[in-house]
Amino acid sequence: MADRYLTVAQVAELLGTTERFPRRLIAERRIVFVKVGRHVRIPESALNAFIEAHTVQPIGYRRSSLRRAA
Repeated sequence: MADRYLTVAQVAELLGTTERFPRRLIAERRIVFVKVGRHVRIPESALNAFIEAHTVQPIGYRRSSLRRAA
């Protein structure tokens, strides 16, 4: 299966951010990217892996840890 290569603008739109955020991720080498000449592309699989790695799961509360008000 071929991977789609996204532009910085497409990544920003998918993340709901400005273009500055994906550019910072690229500059800080925090996301996989491909340089094609002077153009930068981010593989869709790399974006999905980045999102998955930074997803925070909710904390599950145990009933015994919850206190009732008196």
